[in-house]
Formats: sequence, structure tokens, C-alpha cells
Amino acid sequence: MNHLKQIAAKLPEYGIDAMLLNSEPGEFYAVGFHGEGNVVVTAEKCFYFTDSRYIEAANHLIQGAEIAMTDAGRNYRAMVQQVIDECRIQRLGFEENYLSVADFELWDKGLTASLVPAQKLVNSLRAAKDKEELSLMRRAQEITDQAFSNILKFIRPGQTEQEIAAKLQYEMLCLGAEKMSFDPIVASGPNGSKPHAIPSDRKVQPGDFITMDFGCKFGGYCSDMTRTIALGEPTEEMKKVYQVVLEAQLAGIAMAKAGVPGKRIHDTAAKVIADAGYGAYFGHGFGHSLGIEIHEAPNANSRDETPMPEGAVVSAEPGIYLPGKFGVRIEDAVVYTAQGHEILTKSPKELIIL
Repeated sequence: MNHLKQIAAKLPEYGIDAMLLNSEPGEFYAVGFHGEGNVVVTAEKCFYFTDSRYIEAANHLIQGAEIAMTDAGRNYRAMVQQVIDECRIQRLGFEENYLSVADFELWDKGLTASLVPAQKLVNSLRAAKDKEELSLMRRAQEITDQAFSNILKFIRPGQTEQEIAAKLQYEMLCLGAEKMSFDPIVASGPNGSKPHAIPSDRKVQPGDFITMDFGCKFGGYCSDMTRTIALGEPTEEMKKVYQVVLEAQLAGIAMAKAGVPGKRIHDTAAKVIADAGYGAYFGHGFGHSLGIEIHEAPNANSRDETPMPEGAVVSAEPGIYLPGKFGVRIEDAVVYTAQGHEILTKSPKELIIL
């Protein structure tokens, strides 16, 4: 899988002669391969440059690009300059979100073409997943859902958050995941009020809410889900908060459709929480796009007015966090379509009591 043709087709729209991609996600999106290499896409030709560690795999896996290897006499800048000379490139787009100032200065001094910020070219393409990308994301989510089902049989009082997090990772790897999308979050009891709590040595105990936020990569694409469960009978307050979060999530998902701005989706869910009296305890966005990276654009938050493109995959993850007491977050991954949406996450959302 690669997206070289799609990138080439966008060059005129951004007023550039070629696009340079040397970030890990940009490289993978362009050629479907992680090799710490550099990709140059022109209107007529595509080039991939890597070093001796990856050249054999690159020759085997990459299609649609001329492949060459660096050596002691030719670094990446020299190889890109050769393409600039051969293809008469004057304006070369680059990924400004990933290039440090120091690296930019090296590239700028080493090339005769003008470097033009063109991150939006790649972001606009990555925002709308194609059928092959969606197929990989569905499989990643299937693995994640199964890991959740398995972890419910594992959790018992006296286990630490760290043990539960380790088991989640083990389950996903055993089910075929390449690696984690991010370090899993397991937060129990009062730790649940921290949206991005780091799993600790706290032992879970009866009466706790346990929030688990986790995901994996399959074929280079991410999954992401969160479920909050109860270990033993929850209090009435805990049940009420859980129901408010679920209603907010469902309200936001009901708005999910290509063409709808992310802010409108967020505001719809946030209103449910505010109307229930918990507005001060929901401080993050309703959701973020995901794909090759766990956080992509556009987002469903209070600021992003970008209409959601068809094929966007966006998390739906409102939460309520009561400091010193507990927190609740429920998250699904949702595909935005012209007709509405498809929920990739299949795990149950009614409150589970172990």
C-alpha cells in the first residue's frame, strides 16, 4: 500500500514541484514502509532513499518508487539534490510539523530548491482514510475489543494498575498487534480523575471505577478505545456520572457525519454534561482523528471548525473527572461517512460490574 499518486496529484494545488517526506508517519503514508528514509514525490517520478539497514526490505516491499541507498559519499541531502537537478525542481514542499529548526537549516543550506511548508498537503490526504486503511483500522480495533473482553476475566481485587496495563499489552500482542498505539492508561479509584493517569502500583479494590484507555497498531494503523468498569457495586453517584457520560457520547456520535464541523460535535456532547451539572469536570475535547498516528487532524473539540471529511476516523471520548473521587470516560473510534457514521468499536458500553 502506498499513496504516491495521491500526493503527486496534490502538488499543483499547493504550488510546489515536489514533496519531500522524511518523518516516520509521512514516509509510511507515502510508501507503506518504515525505514528511516526519505521520499521525494514529483509529478512524474517518485524516489525513496534509505541506508544499508533497510535497503533489502525496501527493495522487497516498496512499489512505484526508484529506490537507492546512501553511502559514505552520498548522504540524504546529496541524493535529494540529485533529484532536484534531474527533475528541475524549484519549489520543494516539506513537513514543517516534524522538521526541527536545526534540520531545516541543514536541508535549506544543502539544497538549491526553495523549501516550502506543505504539511497541509499530507494532512488533508491522511485525514480521509481509504478502504485499505479502514480495513487495517478495523482489524486493529477487533484486536483491541478482544483484549478488553479478555481483561474482564483477569481483573480481580489486589491487582495493581501496572499489572492490568501489562496484561492488556500482552493480550493485544498475542492477538496479532504489532505494537501499542500508545502507552495504555489504567486508572482506578481516585486516580481516575486524572484523564491521562500513568498506571501505578495502586491495588484495585471493591468499590473502584477502573478506567482503561488503550489501543494497538496493525498494519501501521492505530486503534483507540476507553472503557470504565466497576469492581464491585458502584455508588449511586458513580452510576449517575457514568450514565451522563454515556448519554453525552451517544449525543456526539449521533452528530457524526462527513461535512459536520468538529466543534459542533463537541459542543453537542459538552452540553449534555453541562446540563447535568458536570460541565466544570469535562476539560478536554470530544475526540481526535487517528490513523498512522494516534493523534491526527481534524479534531472534534471546542475550537476546530474544520468540516469532517468523508473517511475520517475520529474518537468519541467524553469524560467526567471528579478530583479525589473517581473519573469516567467512554471512547469509541468512529468512521465519518456521507450518510452518517460507522462505529468501529464493538465492546459493550453499558456499565459493567465485575
